[in-house]
Amino acid sequence: MKNSAALSVVFIGIVLIIIVTTYGDASTYVSFIEAKELYSKGNMSKIHVVGKLNRDAEDNIMGIDKSSDMLSFTFEMVDEKGLKENVFYGEPMPPDFLMSEQIVVIGSYNNNKFIADEILLKCPSKYTEEKIKI
Repeated sequence: MKNSAALSVVFIGIVLIIIVTTYGDASTYVSFIEAKELYSKGNMSKIHVVGKLNRDAEDNIMGIDKSSDMLSFTFEMVDEKGLKENVFYGEPMPPDFLMSEQIVVIGSYNNNKFIADEILLKCPSKYTEEKIKI
């Protein structure tokens, strides 16, 4: 009985440690304005910003600047509150990036520039119903 009680305490302790470390990594979605405020207050944690690519009236994507070696790029993103911001991503452009409906950038500000460590894309679903011709 004593061994099972000791194992239970160890198991509960491990679960609590996992929950606490995961909670420390958790982040909420914010706008660029809120992200800048967090940065100005000294918060260097990862920030999630939701938005879309900047497009003109004819639905052409604006503000993409690829590096000469194609290993990084900068793009203009419009957050949910309508604020445009340049985002730097130090990796090659993800597949289907230009077709994405919505983008989540995860990163932080550095020298008043948003640096994305990770990009999550919401692309048009290939599982949407289409009219079937008979």
